[in-house]
Amino acid sequence: MSNADELLTDIATKVESEQSTQMSLTVVIGGAVITGRLAPEAVWRQRVSEVLRDSDRLGPFSGVFSADRPGHDKPPTHLHFHVARILQGNIGIPETGGMYRVAIEDVSGWTVGDFSYSDH
Repeated sequence: MSNADELLTDIATKVESEQSTQMSLTVVIGGAVITGRLAPEAVWRQRVSEVLRDSDRLGPFSGVFSADRPGHDKPPTHLHFHVARILQGNIGIPETGGMYRVAIEDVSGWTVGDFSYSDH
C-alpha cells in the first residue's frame, strides 16, 4: 500500500505541469541523502536516452528511455533528479552530478533546496 507524501507529490506534479528544471530538492531515501534539481520525467528520460545512445555498450538501451509513457493524467509516482549527487560525508558523488529516479513513496524525509558541500 502506497503511503506517498501528498505535498511531495504536489511538488512533482507542479514540476511536470510547468516542465521546469529549476526546483531544487534534497531527499532521504534508504538512508542515503540525494540532493539536486527535479526535472519533468520526459526531460529526464530524454537526457538519459542521449547519454546511453552515445555509449558503445549501452546504446541499445537508449530506446527504452525515449519511448512514450502512458498515464500522464495520473499523479507522479517518482521524482526525477538531474545534476544530482549522493552526499557522502563532505563530498557529493558523482562530482559532476548524476541522473536519479526515486519512488516518492520511498522518501523518508525531504527539504526544499540542495545542500552545498566542499572538500575543505
